[in-house]
Amino acid sequence: MIEALLWTKAEDNRVRCVLCSHHCAIADGKRGICGVRENRGGALFSLNYGKLVAQNIDPVEKKPLFHFQPGSLSYSIASAGCNFRCLHCQNSDISQMPRDRKMILGSDVPAGDVVKEASGSGCLSISYTYTEPTIFFEYARDCALKAREAGLKNIFVTNGYMTKECLDETKGWLDAANVDVKSFSETFYKKVCGARLSPVLDSIEYMRKLGIWVEITTLVIPTLNDSEDELRGVARWIYKTDKSMPWHISAFYPAYKLTHLLPTPVAIIDRAREIGFEEGLRYVYTGNVPGDPGEATYCHNCKKVLIERHGFSVSANRVRDSKCPDCGAAIDGVWS
Repeated sequence: MIEALLWTKAEDNRVRCVLCSHHCAIADGKRGICGVRENRGGALFSLNYGKLVAQNIDPVEKKPLFHFQPGSLSYSIASAGCNFRCLHCQNSDISQMPRDRKMILGSDVPAGDVVKEASGSGCLSISYTYTEPTIFFEYARDCALKAREAGLKNIFVTNGYMTKECLDETKGWLDAANVDVKSFSETFYKKVCGARLSPVLDSIEYMRKLGIWVEITTLVIPTLNDSEDELRGVARWIYKTDKSMPWHISAFYPAYKLTHLLPTPVAIIDRAREIGFEEGLRYVYTGNVPGDPGEATYCHNCKKVLIERHGFSVSANRVRDSKCPDCGAAIDGVWS
């Protein structure tokens, strides 16, 4: 347990957390919505610092990041907790542990050990993932600073609910992020996630101003966010913000509190990809549908295949010096 970052004192021994956009006002002895930041005597403490519930070596494509060091490995870590309560969470056993099980488990791992493991296993980056990295921000920062010293990149796989103050703290060490845009409906965010949409969109715009490479993922859930109007709304917002931001459209499989819903039909995923291209996006991908043509990267200019994939595996990468070898068009991303 360490004193947390990004909070201020309030009246009656309360504290105001400014780590994420919930801006929790926390009474003495209570915790924020995330369940892992607690007010003790008028000071805010992180209860999950260094307590890892997951450590894995993953393809960077699993984040998913398709335009950031494609084909490389990323050392992936997580601590328990989340500031969302998504009804469809596929990692609910760890993300909702403080809320559902009233405990915070994990193995104590010093930040330096994470970096040693990542470097020794041939990874080019460390990914803070599986749960929401914002809620173990202090530990992620300490790992990330040591990672930069070791020549590794840092990646957040995030719901995008952090504040500008939080993102300012990442200057100089956060290189890339995959951000969930779970829906283009405030109603969906409130009912399904316990949050709001607008702070997520604000975070994406601010990340880009900070020079962080951003890719976006939308999990398409039947009957909840799979209408053409909603998918087109996401695509239009991405185009308005930056048409070069890759959009990953993933198929839903029943999980957590939405086990009564059916998996997403492949036809809906493929149609969503078509909508992305119709709205002018350069790179649109399908996810959770191994073997689908939408896993490949195509040149936005000449439409030739540049990177061939099956699932998270890259079988061929023809991008050379950040360009298409056929027409010379610049291909957006971080390739080295």
